[in-house]
Amino acid sequence: MTSLFLGLVTLLLLQTKVLFAWQDYKDYKVYELNLQGIEQEVLIQKLSREKPLWDFLTPKANESSLRVMIPPEESDNLITTLKIYNLEYRLLIDDLAPYVKAQRAENLKRKKLIQLPHIDVLAAFYTHSEINEYLDSLPERFPKRVQVKHFGWSYERRPLKVLTISNGDGKRDKPVILIDGTVHAREWISPSMALYIIQQLLDNYSENKELLEDYDWVIMPVVNADGYEYTHTDSRYWRKTRRPTSNPDCVGTDINRNFAHEWGHDEGSSSDPCEDIYRGERPFDQPESQVLRDVLLHYKGRLNFYLSLHSYGNYLLLPWGYTKEFPEHYQDMMNVADAGAKAIVHSTNGIYSYGSTYYVLYPTSGDTTDFALGAINATVAMTMELPAAGFMGFDPWVSHIERLVTESWVGVRAMAVEVITRYPA
Repeated sequence: MTSLFLGLVTLLLLQTKVLFAWQDYKDYKVYELNLQGIEQEVLIQKLSREKPLWDFLTPKANESSLRVMIPPEESDNLITTLKIYNLEYRLLIDDLAPYVKAQRAENLKRKKLIQLPHIDVLAAFYTHSEINEYLDSLPERFPKRVQVKHFGWSYERRPLKVLTISNGDGKRDKPVILIDGTVHAREWISPSMALYIIQQLLDNYSENKELLEDYDWVIMPVVNADGYEYTHTDSRYWRKTRRPTSNPDCVGTDINRNFAHEWGHDEGSSSDPCEDIYRGERPFDQPESQVLRDVLLHYKGRLNFYLSLHSYGNYLLLPWGYTKEFPEHYQDMMNVADAGAKAIVHSTNGIYSYGSTYYVLYPTSGDTTDFALGAINATVAMTMELPAAGFMGFDPWVSHIERLVTESWVGVRAMAVEVITRYPA
């Protein structure tokens, strides 16, 4: 056999192994629930806490309809509960497996055409190691404009890297726009969006050089590296980290409930390790949240715009998440969000809601945006919930990437311009 043939056989075997190791969600079902009145909305919030195997996928419970994904053994239990409480429902997907397998196969097929460290953001979803390989290649391509720094390690010892982009003029201590992605593992469009921003600032520099004249951009595409890798190798809809908890049956913590500012409120987080919004035993008990904390602290005093990329929901979410009260300079942050929302609607007719996390979405406590404002004193702090796509909202097809990231870039760019104009160096 030739070495080329052996290589192709090895690649095929490895891909087959990964494909079959991946949870296929056989007979997982997806129901759509129609809610009528505040009592049913409160019931859904209660069930989401009491039934960790019932994955309520719509971003907030007070919408008129939402989706729930359940394993096959929970189907009868769900139907019984829905009938007891007179909740209207319909079965959307009887077996999720064919859809999950098709998306997985499509992504693997598309990546076979790409020669790392080069990546085409619009062509595929990339693993954490592939993203790091790409980041490590950038200083050689842009030696005066790019720095890659290794800030720490995940629980499973994956290197967590941060990219700094400048215009190469050598000026130090410029104000900073800091963007992170993949705090929640299953939100694959989040690292794609971070990579698209990188490529706009580097490959399309001539079109965006005013964004870098007086500001540096700091971008961390993957915060939750272990959880994200797990969604590629084992379980597509995993959300949390992969560090064990006090409950041997329940792994992982929600990084976005693990930060020290107003940590521990039962409204907006959970002390139950089996819940998706488990906050951890104490603030910063996850290596990944420690690393992001250190990144934020490193830029304290220079951080004019912190933006955390999530999906899904078409929201621009401002502090606070833990209280109904508004922070100081809330209206200034609203003006930045307004610039982004208006730019998107003018460009694509996409509609974004924006305002306090507590009011626009739901209560949170210990989230990264509240910490960036409350502890780091960022001038503007925001979470951007990117648009939904795919079957569950979190699972766009490769063909959706271009539409999602190009529309979102319009908003990110407009908000950056607003920040740079309002807060000149």
